[in-house]
Amino acid sequence: MELQNVVIVDAARSAFTRGARGAFTATRLDEIGAQVVRALLERNPKVSPHMVEDMGLGQVGSAPELAGIGADNVAKLAGLPAEVATFETNRQCGSSMDTLQRIATQIMVGAIDCGISIGAERMGRTLGGGRRDGEETPLTKFNERRLQMSDTQRNLPPNFADDFSRPIPDYILDAPPVTSMLQTAQNVAEWYEVSREAMDQFAVDSHAKYGKALENNVYAEEIIPIEVYLPVFDDEGNVVWDQKGDQKVVTFDEGYRAGTNIEALSGLKPIPGLKSYGDKELLITAGNSCPTNDGFSAALLMSEKKALELGLEPLARIKGFGIAGVKPQVMGIGPVPATRKALRHAGIEAGQIDRVEFNEAFAAQVIPSIEELGIEMGNVNVNGGSLAIGHPMGATGARLVGTVAREVRRSGKQYGLATQCIGAGMGISTIVEAL
Repeated sequence: MELQNVVIVDAARSAFTRGARGAFTATRLDEIGAQVVRALLERNPKVSPHMVEDMGLGQVGSAPELAGIGADNVAKLAGLPAEVATFETNRQCGSSMDTLQRIATQIMVGAIDCGISIGAERMGRTLGGGRRDGEETPLTKFNERRLQMSDTQRNLPPNFADDFSRPIPDYILDAPPVTSMLQTAQNVAEWYEVSREAMDQFAVDSHAKYGKALENNVYAEEIIPIEVYLPVFDDEGNVVWDQKGDQKVVTFDEGYRAGTNIEALSGLKPIPGLKSYGDKELLITAGNSCPTNDGFSAALLMSEKKALELGLEPLARIKGFGIAGVKPQVMGIGPVPATRKALRHAGIEAGQIDRVEFNEAFAAQVIPSIEELGIEMGNVNVNGGSLAIGHPMGATGARLVGTVAREVRRSGKQYGLATQCIGAGMGISTIVEAL
């Protein structure tokens, strides 16, 4: 079987708004998604909606309106024909990049010619389950069983995914494998001896680069203006669901803070609940961690052959991708083995990567991951990253791929990498090539 080349025809997203009290709080995500998908197709008139054969939604599961048949809801609201198939996937933070890779795989093997990957998240509502106010749930018992598995996990033979420049300290391996993402960031920072100052400076730089990108209209094509009614809150900060606020067109990522500086970030206290299993300084703060957000992203994929027939000018070609697991206590290092897989699939070396969109879940995990991969830090998130843009979990992956595809074309470079860590101990990466 001859594999087909896959191209990213176009990619777009909503602005990423604050999760708790942001502009999207009172608007259904399927309605936001429909606006994004419609705009994506309208600005690519050579791609008829009837050409779209499959559309996959990546979501962690925090938006009730997208539960079960969310992808189909978005498709119908966007005006796609009934014959467009839909599916959904949940690979935690990597959900929409996973969906993009699944669409790409179908195109590679010739099963379809055209598909759309979408991702969505509403983080202002409760995520997950487990113990709440002392309550025991089925998930609580499941997590306790996973805790009992830690000795077995610790003694597994090493594989390529454990091939790091320094061994994981025993005290981290002995830490509970079921833990918060914030705790895994603390663990990785201790493992690689990343200083608080280095993390805070990384965050300052992310906001500064994003601010400069705004001045240069770098994100103008990426962000679709979304029409919403702003939420109305009562005196206690709760949404008043039977009232509508002012109508507004949202185009601005609400996580960005102009003027972010090292003095302000260095004064922040560590996030409550963190623990150092090595009795070291607590390092993770709200300033060097990504915010919680609502948002939607989409990418239009097609076989390169079909795109050429239609006379399209795609953003980039998908060159390779990879997914890998790591020990859950050090979840943030997941991009390293995933990227090594993607590099092998693409047939290139890390030194050939010109631009990287690395999801900045935590500065604590970006810094050592880039060090391990041997990629120049100056090529990473050149227009700012998720510390400023935001990280609505299910929407981030497709955003990263679309952003780096547009950036390699804008900069005249060749290869771009989109990569992110994933909850429970994984990483996912996609490599694109400029056309």
